[in-house]
Amino acid sequence: MQTLILYIPYIGYMEEWVKDVLQEEKRKRKIPLEVKRLNGNYYLYHSTTRYDKEKHGARKVSDYIGRITENGIVSNDKSRSVYEYGNSELIYSVSKDIIKLLKKHFPDTWESIYAMSVVRLISYTPMKSIKERWDKLYMSRYINAHVSPNTLTDLLIETGSDISSQYDLFNDLMHDSMKLAFDLSSIFSRSENINMAEKGHNHEHEYIPQINIAMVFDLDYYKPVFLKSLDGSVRDIKSLRKVLEEINFNGVLVMDRGFASYSLADEINNKFIMPLRRNNNIIDYSIEFKSSFMYRDRGILCTSYKYGKYTIYIFQDQLLMSEEANTFISLIADNKKSQDDYNSASKVFGKIAILSNIDDKPENIYLMYKQREEIEQSFDAMKNELENDKSYLSNDDSIRGYFFISFVSLYIYYSIFVLIRAAGLTDKLSVKDALLKYSRVYRIIHNSKEIISEVPASSERIDEQLGTNIFPKKLGS
Repeated sequence: MQTLILYIPYIGYMEEWVKDVLQEEKRKRKIPLEVKRLNGNYYLYHSTTRYDKEKHGARKVSDYIGRITENGIVSNDKSRSVYEYGNSELIYSVSKDIIKLLKKHFPDTWESIYAMSVVRLISYTPMKSIKERWDKLYMSRYINAHVSPNTLTDLLIETGSDISSQYDLFNDLMHDSMKLAFDLSSIFSRSENINMAEKGHNHEHEYIPQINIAMVFDLDYYKPVFLKSLDGSVRDIKSLRKVLEEINFNGVLVMDRGFASYSLADEINNKFIMPLRRNNNIIDYSIEFKSSFMYRDRGILCTSYKYGKYTIYIFQDQLLMSEEANTFISLIADNKKSQDDYNSASKVFGKIAILSNIDDKPENIYLMYKQREEIEQSFDAMKNELENDKSYLSNDDSIRGYFFISFVSLYIYYSIFVLIRAAGLTDKLSVKDALLKYSRVYRIIHNSKEIISEVPASSERIDEQLGTNIFPKKLGS
């Protein structure tokens, strides 16, 4: 026979020292707290309410914090005295701007949203294990997040249903944006409870149930500034039109070939850069190149000409031209293509055509086009993690909440990437590498004293190169 242990709020006589601890914790934590008693011991809980859509009313939710002693609170993990310090402080130091916006737009749940985003940034962690991973980080001592498994579903639903606050945060991020890239991706889903998982054609032209994700990326600050999940049947151009209606942006819009449409160009009020598909009949590949420039050790020929009220820029990457020619010749050798096929196809080898309403040096147009590639890797992490966590995503609100938390995680990721990029280390150091090296430095708590573990030379060197100054300098250095 199983024994059921029931914790109930303690409403009887409470010793004075318990009252003192409770008042001090209320002062520090600034959240609703309650005391529960079992077998003569006192326990502290965060007590709040959440709206229950099924019951159409509020229901009480309690998160265990720790046991109350005369010396204070003994946390849930009583044995923990060592915390991951380096990676924790690196993340916190670069995310103060997004924390400020989360506090502004999600005042009641910002800690939990942030904590979940941080854990997902560090490594893939199943939702049931997020609290265990969060508690290992030093910032968990001063950010009072509630990420136990029984609260995460409510957090996702509550966050996802508050679209207004999400949009307010996005608009704050885009306030100073001058150059935005737009992209669309899709995620496969067969969940019967997710209405937005409608059938549509993905990039492999498969007609399957899917969810589309629209992302907007600031190309000057190298950070995502908008993310929205869409019905799977929404096509690329339609999704762009919808997002442009919803955001307040007057700068340059940089798109990919999926949005190439002359009619769409006429609808856009923004300045834009629109790569064209190679078979577009408005491209004149016979025009002579007028100038050239170097891009990352690659020679680029370029030219431009007027087409109606727009300008078409044509570029030819000499290395790409050689690679495409070599590939085609190997197909001829395998009897899959003919020499006549080569003579026809070679006219476009290495060439990229861009339609724009901007009159500028071709090199500047090309640089803006290449910048948008930064956005593409952002989708991969979300796709992989969503498949593993689909049991938690039971409806549209939880999907929207999940993607918003993924957005915050990506924002922090690129905040670290910006430091690496500014230090000129992108070819030597990834964000994951940096987090790993910083994680080797711990904060040890012993007898109310805190000390930092030995800092490995590689971690200290990266701290100096990135200018984060998280680790103390050695004496005599």
